[in-house]
Amino acid sequence: MRLYVNIDHVATVRQARLTDEPDPVRAAVLAELGGADGITVHLREDRRHIQDRDVDLLMQTVRTGVNLELAAVSDVVELAAAWRPMRATLVPERREEITTEGGLDVSRAPDQLRSALARMADAGIRTSLFIDPDEDAVRRSRDLGAVAVELHTGRYAHHPADPSTIGALRDAARLGASLGLAVHAGHGLTVGNVGPVAAIPEAEELNIGHSIVSRAVFVGLAAAVREMREAMDRARAGGAAPR
Repeated sequence: MRLYVNIDHVATVRQARLTDEPDPVRAAVLAELGGADGITVHLREDRRHIQDRDVDLLMQTVRTGVNLELAAVSDVVELAAAWRPMRATLVPERREEITTEGGLDVSRAPDQLRSALARMADAGIRTSLFIDPDEDAVRRSRDLGAVAVELHTGRYAHHPADPSTIGALRDAARLGASLGLAVHAGHGLTVGNVGPVAAIPEAEELNIGHSIVSRAVFVGLAAAVREMREAMDRARAGGAAPR
C-alpha cells in the first residue's frame, strides 16, 4: 500500500507569517526520506496555503510522484495540464471551509467534471475523484471517466467505533475495484485509526497530511512519516495498529 503525504499544512504555517519558512518543498524531501511513496498538495483557488511556485518547484524536485488536488475550474485545470503531475484529484472546495469537509458531489455539474477529467487525461495525467464512500458516487465516477477514486474517510475518522463507517469504506472499495477503478482513501487518518482502513485489501493508497505534520512538530517529519508507514504496514500484514 502506498502512502502519499499531504504537505499543505507546512505551507499553512508559512503563510501565517507570509514568509519563506517552513518550506513545503523541503518538507517533501524529508517526507520521501521517511518513506513516503508520493507527495500530495492542494492548489486552492484562494491560494491559502500552497502557491503556484511551490508546485513548480515540487514538480522539479519530487522523486516519487505528485498528486495535485484541485477544483474543477478552468484556470487551475489548465495549470495542472501544463505541470503534468503524476496524478490530479478533483476535490470539492468552498472558501469558507477550514479544510475539505466531504466528498465531491459527482451528481452536480457532470459535464464540467467530465471536461476537466478529459483535459487532464489528454495531458497524460492520471485522474481521480475525491468522493464519499457511496455506491452511486463510485459508479458515477467510473462513468465520468476517472481512473481512480479517493474515498473520504472523515466520517470513519470521527466515528471509528461505529462499524457502519468502516463498513461503508469497505463496500465502496470493493465496488470501485470491481468496476476497474484504482481505490485510494484519506482524510482525518492518524496512527491510531489508520489500521482498519489500511487493511482494506482493495485500497491501494492512503493520502495523509494533518496528522503527520502535527506529529512532525515533536519528532521531525521523516520520523512522523515512518511511524505512519509502520502502522499501515502492520495493518496490511494483519497486525493491529496502536491506539
